[in-house]
Amino acid sequence: MTSIEHPATTIEARSSRTSVLTGTRELGWETREVPAPGPHEVRVRVRRIGVCGSDVHYYTHGRIGSFVVEAPLVLGHEVMGVVEALGENVTRLSVGDRVALEPGYPCRRCTYCKRGEYNLCPEMTFMATPPVDGALAEYVIWPDDFAFPLPDSISDDAGALLEPLAVGVWAARKGAVTPGDSVAVFGAGPIGCTTIQAAKAAGATTIIAVDLEDFRLDLARKVGATHSLNARHQDVLAVIRELTRRDLPPSHAGVDVAFETAGSLPTTRMTLAAPRPGGRAVLVGLPPDPEVSLDIVSAASREVTLRGVFRYANCYPAAIDLVASGAVDLDLLITHRYAFDQTPEAFAFADLEKKTSMKVMIEVG
Repeated sequence: MTSIEHPATTIEARSSRTSVLTGTRELGWETREVPAPGPHEVRVRVRRIGVCGSDVHYYTHGRIGSFVVEAPLVLGHEVMGVVEALGENVTRLSVGDRVALEPGYPCRRCTYCKRGEYNLCPEMTFMATPPVDGALAEYVIWPDDFAFPLPDSISDDAGALLEPLAVGVWAARKGAVTPGDSVAVFGAGPIGCTTIQAAKAAGATTIIAVDLEDFRLDLARKVGATHSLNARHQDVLAVIRELTRRDLPPSHAGVDVAFETAGSLPTTRMTLAAPRPGGRAVLVGLPPDPEVSLDIVSAASREVTLRGVFRYANCYPAAIDLVASGAVDLDLLITHRYAFDQTPEAFAFADLEKKTSMKVMIEVG
């Protein structure tokens, strides 16, 4: 191994076994050198990586919208691990700390960063988004201010899943969920289930989960949904209006907030149709085709507020507190586990078994 000199200490570089996407549905292995951390950086020995739908999409299609895999790419952005080495000027972390890594960091200087909207930073560096490598490796280097210490009450698995919970927390904030609200979540996958838990923690009392698979709806109920609707067999909008009608005519019934978390055109349309007049619609997922036909006139005439979601900002501390307090249970979402050596098998499974799996977890160390 090589060594890198610092004024106060000497930290060895590390050889890191790394899973690399080399083509469509092709995951190979490389050994890469991970250097000593620079100023305000930490080197983290990875323990857990959750397989996200975006990882699987890159694996199967080689692109998501304008982000195209044009060179070998390391996947994985739902990550936790243990701090192994500190760069200069790192004071908020110690060697041995268990940490969750927020997988994107901004420039910290632009107008959006200064407004606290750093998720919109034009210079955002985000794991596993071409050309930036992710964390499916034994070691990663990351800025210390985007590494969050985990209390002992949070499991390694839950630490990795703070990332999708951060999406749910951000969605609930964008939807301005308040105590007593009724919400509908269209899509009961991992993001749908974290959105359900975040909405419940924010005070929602009627929480309607909608999906096509009973397996996912059952899990949605376990994490907080008060009602579950299978869109294969039920007129979802009619049931939602009946559940929220009270003393109103059907035309004025609806949820206070509707969340789209499936990324499909049918659920996007239902998300715009489900809110009551004056309600909110939050698009967390996005349909695959950027040009879609939607009933905007109806939504506008009902004064439905439409909000978009792009990742999250300043949500990890709240997500950690929610899990540590027991208000959110992320361990329930894990349905399958694979060893690091089985990473190709984990992705093949996640690609083919969407109807029987919720969250696939890879145990790196």
